[in-house]
Amino acid sequence: MPEEFVGGLVIRHAEARDIAALAALFAGDAIGGHGDTTDPAVLPDYEAAFRKISQSPNDALYVAELEGEVVGTFQTTLITTMTARGATNLTVEAVQTRADSRGRGIGAAMIAFAIERGREAGVRFVQLTSSNKREAAHRFYRRLGFDQSHAGFKMTLS
Repeated sequence: MPEEFVGGLVIRHAEARDIAALAALFAGDAIGGHGDTTDPAVLPDYEAAFRKISQSPNDALYVAELEGEVVGTFQTTLITTMTARGATNLTVEAVQTRADSRGRGIGAAMIAFAIERGREAGVRFVQLTSSNKREAAHRFYRRLGFDQSHAGFKMTLS
């Protein structure tokens, strides 16, 4: 179900052939600090994660492609809760646009795509988290119509 946007941008499900490009996107994120790297020795870690995501009925991993190159990515997860009488929500995670491709509408297209997938799935709302360090990203999400309505908390276990 690839979808084409203005300027030839294509958003599609990620494939195994995209793993190295995805690792490079995450490794290029100076703010994230997730320990991502392009070191070939850890490629099996990314391959294992890709398999888990691909096999999950509630997760989807996407790439944004321009002129045959991966320039962005994001992941979606459907979460059904007991609250709101069993509502399903869509979480958008790991949104990245390649540094040399920012400012071209790629991020906005990826979020619009995710929102539309949520609508198709009948979700109650779309949610995402963003590091407190990402002030520009916060402005971007507010511009797209997201409200900063909750405080998020994390606990690192490993």
